[in-house]
Amino acid sequence: MNRRSFIGQLSAVSGTVLTTALPAFPAIDAVSQALTTGYTADVVIAGGGVGGCAAALSALRAGKTVVMTEETDWIGGQLTQQGVPPDEHLWIETHGATRLYRQYRNAVRDYYRQHYPLTEAARAQVYLNPGDGAVSRLSHEPRVSLAVLHQLLAPYLSAGKLTLLLDHRVTGADVQGDRVRALNATHRQTGRVLTLTAPYFVDATELGDLLPMTNTEFVTGAESRADTRELHAPEQADPNNVQAFTMCFAMDYVPGENHVIDKPREYDFWRSYTPALKPAWSGKLLSLAYANPKTLTPKTLGFQPEGAKTGDVLNLWNYRRIISRANFEPGFYRGDISNVNWPQNDYALGNLIGASANEFARHVDRAKQLSLSLLYWLQTDVPRPDGGQGWPGLRLRPDVMGTADGLAKYPYIREARRIKPVFRVLEEHVGADNRALITGQKTGNTAAPFADSVGIGYYHIDLHPSTGGNNYIDFGSLPFQIPLGALLPQRMENLLPACKNIGTTHITNGCYRLHPVEWSIGEAVGALISFSLDRNVPPRAVREKQTLLTDFQQQLRAQGIDTQWPV
Repeated sequence: MNRRSFIGQLSAVSGTVLTTALPAFPAIDAVSQALTTGYTADVVIAGGGVGGCAAALSALRAGKTVVMTEETDWIGGQLTQQGVPPDEHLWIETHGATRLYRQYRNAVRDYYRQHYPLTEAARAQVYLNPGDGAVSRLSHEPRVSLAVLHQLLAPYLSAGKLTLLLDHRVTGADVQGDRVRALNATHRQTGRVLTLTAPYFVDATELGDLLPMTNTEFVTGAESRADTRELHAPEQADPNNVQAFTMCFAMDYVPGENHVIDKPREYDFWRSYTPALKPAWSGKLLSLAYANPKTLTPKTLGFQPEGAKTGDVLNLWNYRRIISRANFEPGFYRGDISNVNWPQNDYALGNLIGASANEFARHVDRAKQLSLSLLYWLQTDVPRPDGGQGWPGLRLRPDVMGTADGLAKYPYIREARRIKPVFRVLEEHVGADNRALITGQKTGNTAAPFADSVGIGYYHIDLHPSTGGNNYIDFGSLPFQIPLGALLPQRMENLLPACKNIGTTHITNGCYRLHPVEWSIGEAVGALISFSLDRNVPPRAVREKQTLLTDFQQQLRAQGIDTQWPV
């Protein structure tokens, strides 16, 4: 799929806010490509997002060689190119994630301590939160995640263990029977095609692009209740019903200045747009109200870009704030920086999965128009607490997103193709109410135990409004395990998923899709491939033979990957 028209080019804008330069990061460029027609490694990973990076680090740690492609010029997926601070559970600081993920999080905090003029109070915080965002205990800039991921991977690049192909998109596959033999990766600018061969391949793309390319069986959209027996599944299956995606952006606020952008060409459409959802949305999309995800009743929000309280309602400015100037020496920042990934810029008018190149580009362009219209509305039209309208001092920050247009490099994807797995995770395994029905308890308190667990995670089941017209589906889940069977395709022998394309359902994807869970999935996949290579056994045998499974789980735990929650 050709996506050149929407992936932003790296750029910086001048301004009064100081920025920290990224470390030099060696990667394969067009010049060095001329010396070869391909690469061979122990594992080829398509996609350099959260799951892809975790899979690469896991395999590299085990002494394996890795080739990893990335469609944009930034690795990091949700954390960087999509501009989304990590959504995590309440226990993340102490448990419920892998040791490696905690090292990444600590490195983010250390990066701020080493390179930014923090106040003494902020520097002393054990759990420093640079943005003090309401949604995350580690709200921070995409570029800092990018720098930390660079640091984690740099030794392996220097040693020749990792080949990183930035600006490369996998465009073809050589498949024989139940095995992938090679992938073709095309450079975005030059069009040069490289052949990538390995005994194992990982699909860490944001939409599960390798699945149709390799003839791996998969599903999309919503399954029917008759199929899954899930409480929240619809009566009829709808393969085209997927969660909205979002084009995120960052902005700061400079009082007394006018940074109003040109009126977006689709502003009149989005200004009057009311989502057609069931149950009904709260009103117009561009407003300080939305449907409460859990109750679907109208909920009022506030907006004040200096961070002041807005009565008893949430100030959207503080929701995903990634820089709080109060944490830095006075005068270093002219204002806070806030990331905009809100209900008001969720785009649900098109499905990117399987879209043609033209349709893909059209929907991404319209999603960008929605985000720019939201910004313009905030600058000119949003009601102010003092009775006025608009905040013209709001300033788009292209430098924060590393793009010319100020929007994220890539859409924030919430749902992808999903493999048809050896074992499928259902709502009855992880949903609190559904689990209670299975166990007979009045209130469920334990997710289903999986004997083949290769990791743990937690998040409530959170489905955003969908292309099929569903409003939010948001309800409680239980601290859960990641079963090995959900990482194994039913038929393919040497292709494994490593992000939102594992064997969940439309419903359970809602709690397995968040940052730390995707990291855990990728890390487990990298470890599984390394174990399979070392023991000369296929991944499926690791699950089927108890002695192999026991050895593998012991190895995971020794590496800091918990396979069950503490009591």
